[in-house]
Amino acid sequence: MEIPEIVGAGLIVIGAGLGIGRIGGQAMEAIARQPEASGKIQTAMLIAAALIEGIGFAALFAA
Repeated sequence: MEIPEIVGAGLIVIGAGLGIGRIGGQAMEAIARQPEASGKIQTAMLIAAALIEGIGFAALFAA
């Protein structure tokens, strides 16, 4: 790998990590506000995190 590819891969990983972290934090806030909806919130959080991770992997392989 050359330097620009390494920088691009690093940015992809950082972006995916920040996105998944933000989803987790917002989900915890939502569960704290509405504990009765925790099942639906967790399901939506896991689906969104999986999609972000999948896009991150696809971008890493394309870089």
